[in-house]
Amino acid sequence: MSDLAQTFGNQFCKEKVPELRSGYLVKVHQKIKEGNKERIQVFQGTVTKTNAGHGVNDTFTVRKISEGVGVEKIFPIHSPSIVKIEVLRAHKVRRANLRYLRELSGKALRMKEIPLKLKEKFFAKQEKKVTLETKEEVVEMVSPEVSEEVEKK
Repeated sequence: MSDLAQTFGNQFCKEKVPELRSGYLVKVHQKIKEGNKERIQVFQGTVTKTNAGHGVNDTFTVRKISEGVGVEKIFPIHSPSIVKIEVLRAHKVRRANLRYLRELSGKALRMKEIPLKLKEKFFAKQEKKVTLETKEEVVEMVSPEVSEEVEKK
């Protein structure tokens, strides 16, 4: 990803997020807007996949069984609608992508629990202003009074 896109994207990152891995049991607290009311809905399930994008593009997939039907949701980590991510447990897995859980049900879904070693990622807010290289483009970005002074020089 280019430096310009990365610096622009870092403005919208949260300062601190948990480092998620496949096999974690998580609770995702998400803001839901219904009409003019807002409420927080909790989605609890197993992390089946993490997409380690850069900065704003980080996503993770959570799967749960709801009334006998498997439900998967993809969440962007830095989304403003996500209030909190709680990591409850860690399970031993040997793959990065747990697609095979889709075919399993009942006792076959059980995984061995391991001690949770939770780490967090920190993102520094960068409010660096980007200046353009050519003189003409800089003149367009500056107010009209200042552009006259630039043209005189």
